[in-house]
Amino acid sequence: MVTEAEGSAEGVRLQKALANAGVASRRASEILIAAGRVRVNGSVVSTLGSRIDPDNDLVDVDGQVVQLDTAKRYVMLNKPRGVVSTMSDENGRPDLTEFTSDWDERIYNVGRLDTDTTGLLVLTNDGELANVLSHPKFGVTKVYIAKVRGQVTGQVVAKLTRGIELDDGPIAADKARVLDSSGGSSLVELTLHSGRNRIVRRMMAGVGHPVIELVRRQFGPLHLGTLATGRTRELDKVERGALLTLAREAKETP
Repeated sequence: MVTEAEGSAEGVRLQKALANAGVASRRASEILIAAGRVRVNGSVVSTLGSRIDPDNDLVDVDGQVVQLDTAKRYVMLNKPRGVVSTMSDENGRPDLTEFTSDWDERIYNVGRLDTDTTGLLVLTNDGELANVLSHPKFGVTKVYIAKVRGQVTGQVVAKLTRGIELDDGPIAADKARVLDSSGGSSLVELTLHSGRNRIVRRMMAGVGHPVIELVRRQFGPLHLGTLATGRTRELDKVERGALLTLAREAKETP
């Protein structure tokens, strides 16, 4: 951080940086700073003359990280069925390029969803965040809703959370519950932090209930909400803050 005493020509005033980031107006940002609600690199800064380096300093308000780099893009896509989770496909199948043309920046997908799976996919040009969201060691949770064959019982739910053995090793759901069970199928909600290939489909097949349809509803702090299939939207400042806070906490964890 560059303080006022170190040279007024250096850096950007903290209240201006907050206003540019869309946190609040410059006057409202000054109030936040004076109230001790703003931290720079983990330390509370309450001096209005303070300056920061937006490229290197980490700023948070009430514990939530602020996006200072306005060149970074964070986009949510409700991926349709039949689209592969790549930016190109050698077999000519529909890919993600049709959903990224609205942005001048080159954005790319974080992780993948199976071709037949729909739901929440994150597109970004923030490589550090992408690594946190996709790397198994950070254990970011995902929530899926699966329509499966047959009547899923409490015993099956218990088995899913207790753990089952697959060809590539044991796996257990963090949480599992039946949302509906009628006719010849059931709706099951599964929460997992594993990113193994086709893991939900393999788990449900492993307990005798093959998946008919599968959608990812949540990825870390992000919720799909009412976003229609095949539509995209940029994350709002609260969602961006939640993701950047997650990335910071992951970096701070040994």
